[in-house]
Amino acid sequence: MAEGSEDDPPSFGRALFTPREREILGREATVKDNYRYKVESVARRRVALLEKDIEVLREHYPELLAEIEDAVCDES
Repeated sequence: MAEGSEDDPPSFGRALFTPREREILGREATVKDNYRYKVESVARRRVALLEKDIEVLREHYPELLAEIEDAVCDES
């Protein structure tokens, strides 16, 4: 997916991953194993930060947390 596509406009920045990281983690890009490991490590650190963000939303902005849950949680 190219940066600036309809699904990932550059003015919005990124969600959890950059477009390039999505390519690497999705195995759409050919990179050396040590670089893939680095990208995986960065992703794990972001997940830890996301957990802290979720706690802030849970306490102070539950409506936005509900929107996030609707977007990422599969209820089926």
